[in-house]
Amino acid sequence: MPAVEVLALRREFRPKGRRRRDPIIALDDVDLTVAEGEIHGLLGPNGAGKTTLVKVLATVLLPTAGTARVLGFDVVTDADEVRRRIGLVFGGDRGLYTRLTARRNLHYWAALYDVPTGATAARVDYLLERVGLTERADDRVETFSRGMKQRLHLARGLISDPPVLFLDEPTVGLDPIASLDFRKLVVELRDAGKTVFLTTHDMVEAEAVCDRVTLIDHGRILATERPATLGSWISRYEWVEARGVDAAVVDRVRAIPGVAGVEPRAEDWIRIQPDADGAARAVLQTLVGAGVTSIRTGFPSLEEVYVKVIGERGMEV
Repeated sequence: MPAVEVLALRREFRPKGRRRRDPIIALDDVDLTVAEGEIHGLLGPNGAGKTTLVKVLATVLLPTAGTARVLGFDVVTDADEVRRRIGLVFGGDRGLYTRLTARRNLHYWAALYDVPTGATAARVDYLLERVGLTERADDRVETFSRGMKQRLHLARGLISDPPVLFLDEPTVGLDPIASLDFRKLVVELRDAGKTVFLTTHDMVEAEAVCDRVTLIDHGRILATERPATLGSWISRYEWVEARGVDAAVVDRVRAIPGVAGVEPRAEDWIRIQPDADGAARAVLQTLVGAGVTSIRTGFPSLEEVYVKVIGERGMEV
């Protein structure tokens, strides 16, 4: 049985105060399967539909059409059964009572999730230690930094020891050390048999922890691949920019196999766009050999990768 199964899922919004009749389509016939014991990433830019999908799976939003199941339970007809089996982590202040201490927040949520009274104190102490909040356990949450609040969110999501955990942008606000510790925790959860479904727009994060990653944009699933495959897509389209390149050298660069084009940029810069493995290196060698000294490189945005890679597969973005 899949941990998460989504079929033709659709979610539309009709914002109040707008004259337009057409609804905003947040999820457009989404199909997705997540295996038990998998760390599955949902990767896409802001506004792609990531949070909406998580909210539907967590029974926070009702779908407009289609079906979604978590551990075999329908998110609409079996919502109570779904809620008993999931942990949900959103960022910000939502879900935290800032005038209570971190410890009291966790005791409160443990009671809501029917954690046995005799096991609550030990569970709370363990989670506070695991997320690095033991020393601040009895301080009010209103005194916490954004990163500390996010760590408390993680503890709250784990308080019921759920088999499926939904994490929406879980490392937002965390410093690099806390982000690294979070990633270790996610892997530990997977190794303990839990399913982790996380949303992110950070390719590095997805590559670091996910077993598989699903690309989503404008509410549509574009592809589901292993992180190594996504990394190769992005590195393949590394661009090169140079300044002060004479016309003869530009012609030589255009003739390099794997160069898709050369575009003029502001302030006498040009951008060379490779579209094959090894082309960026050949471009750099040509520019350096010609005496060009103003050179910079970079990687495409996720949106650009979507257009290039998915477009080549004959799919409309």
